[in-house]
Amino acid sequence: MRNRIITETAAALEREPSVNLHSFPVHLEFSEGVLTLEGEVERITAKKKAMEVAAAIPGVSGIVDRLRVAPACLMEDGTIRDHVCNALEAENLLSSCALWATVKGNKELIREATEGDNGSIDVEVHDGVVILNGIVPSLSAKRLAGVLAWWVPGSRDVVNGIEVAPPEEDNDDEVVDAIRLVLEKNPFINAPQIRVKCRNYWVTLEGTVKSEIQRQIAEADCWYVFRVDQVTNLLQIEG
Repeated sequence: MRNRIITETAAALEREPSVNLHSFPVHLEFSEGVLTLEGEVERITAKKKAMEVAAAIPGVSGIVDRLRVAPACLMEDGTIRDHVCNALEAENLLSSCALWATVKGNKELIREATEGDNGSIDVEVHDGVVILNGIVPSLSAKRLAGVLAWWVPGSRDVVNGIEVAPPEEDNDDEVVDAIRLVLEKNPFINAPQIRVKCRNYWVTLEGTVKSEIQRQIAEADCWYVFRVDQVTNLLQIEG
């Protein structure tokens, strides 16, 4: 069974247009129903699509994600951590939260919370993987923090373990609001030209952009948003 699962997964990944196994090979392991994917992929879309393909293979009951996205530029963990902290510190939506950085296992206070206990975010980085923990007051704040971490050019993955307190009920409208917020903050995107729809955490983008690069950036921004399960990119390039 192990050989069948690995062979079928490799064949399915080969057929997926977003995954380039020749330039970015993925190592597969299968044991007791759990399929592990390990390696580096070209972009966030390839990572998400690879996980989707693997989960659809008959006989796979669990997935271990060890895929990392090739960074836009190489950075040391400390540099990535500093960039993430700077981005979080500059964001108005997160201005009331305390900000901590975990350095060699020790927590260092970057900024105190304002107006009492309004949450906190802890930033830690290992091998290019940004780990976010803490508590924020809204789902939008949690999602935006994750995207800001992804936007740092050296980030290879983001693990968003931030909790929301008090808890909020998540839904498609919350996802749409977060994506619109992210697109508006992205200086490389003309957000008013893009329409965002979401159904059962499946996002659809419609509208126009000026280039293929902008089209890819808009889609990547959707994938960066926590809880997005699928993205259909119907954006057209202005002729």
